[in-house]
Amino acid sequence: MSLRESAADMRDELVRLRHALHRQPEIGLDLPRTQEKVLAALSGLPLEVRLGERLSSVTAVLRGARPGPTVLLRGDMDALPVSERSGAEVTSQVDGRMHACGHDLHTTMLAGAAHLLSARRDQLAGNVIFMFQPGEEGQGGAKIMIDEGVLDAAGERPVAAYALHVISAALPQGVFITKGGPMMAAADKFVVTVRGAGGHGSAPHRAKDPIPVACEMVTALQTMVTRGFDVFDPVVVTVGSFHAGTTDNVIPDEARFEATIRSFSRTSHERIQERVVTLVKGIAAAYGLEVEADYQVSYPVTVNNGAEADFVGATIREVYGEQRFVEAPQPFTGSEDFSFVADRIPSAFVALGACPSDTDAGKAAYNHSPEARFDDAVLPDGAALYAELAVRRLGLVPLCPPQ
Repeated sequence: MSLRESAADMRDELVRLRHALHRQPEIGLDLPRTQEKVLAALSGLPLEVRLGERLSSVTAVLRGARPGPTVLLRGDMDALPVSERSGAEVTSQVDGRMHACGHDLHTTMLAGAAHLLSARRDQLAGNVIFMFQPGEEGQGGAKIMIDEGVLDAAGERPVAAYALHVISAALPQGVFITKGGPMMAAADKFVVTVRGAGGHGSAPHRAKDPIPVACEMVTALQTMVTRGFDVFDPVVVTVGSFHAGTTDNVIPDEARFEATIRSFSRTSHERIQERVVTLVKGIAAAYGLEVEADYQVSYPVTVNNGAEADFVGATIREVYGEQRFVEAPQPFTGSEDFSFVADRIPSAFVALGACPSDTDAGKAAYNHSPEARFDDAVLPDGAALYAELAVRRLGLVPLCPPQ
């Protein structure tokens, strides 16, 4: 029986696990209930299991019957602080928390892959590391797991690593998409506090008004990006928060704004950090005000290894057919902490359309929306792809014949 057929036979088990995870979403690095469900799903398999110390991670190693290299498969587990309004049959039972980015599907698919590969352990030449990761949504759980040794869990570094991410809109259900090179943007946070001297709104010359200075900084940041960076290696600066003052006729002492900064190459990621700080300090100095500029590096660019991305695309075409694969024309503007893995291991990050079949993907709610919906129908194919990539990358004759 092929991996795809075996995964199809597991559909009911996969759906039950995904629904259990979806009903009880947890956020951040501490996911005790999620960890418990993952351990139960892996129970009885021939795996070496290790739990995280600083986070509720699960690292499981499957050792093949024959010696060979190691590959890593990653699935993230955390939810978002979002109140669900999806209208789906199965919804979150925890107020203010929702699996709005589909991580419950990733966790389920990875657990399914562990079952598929464990059943073929006697045929495997090498090892598989299953990386069940908390804290993808801003906490950098992948980096913590790396610090705790996930990449060396099998005794040697993986020759390749793969991650799968579902998308609730834009991509038709069941279609996979990836590309070589930059796949996801770097994402950083820039917090600026402009400090002046408060006063009466009728006499701004007797104060040091921080508001127009902060506004000038916001505008100058946009101009600097368009004039200082190549349009074909873009940088995006979005100021999403601006706060100052308490009423109309009082000049405040300070103004504060926060921005997210996205970039798509390591060069631009490094340059933008210095440029924005220099810019706001220069503007503040020109007006005789003080400024505190806090640049917080979050996630680097997720760069797919070209050979691994080609390998993923070829595998999908052979197993699922040409119509199920699309080569991404450009990177996604979202960010991913799988980037920390990709910085160390030749990797490929692939997306899978999970929009419900009765919904227009072009009009569906996107990931992170309280109305986002993901179809259980993609669970078997996701689990099978994880397993197929591991099997083929370890050098075996394909277990899944062309369809």
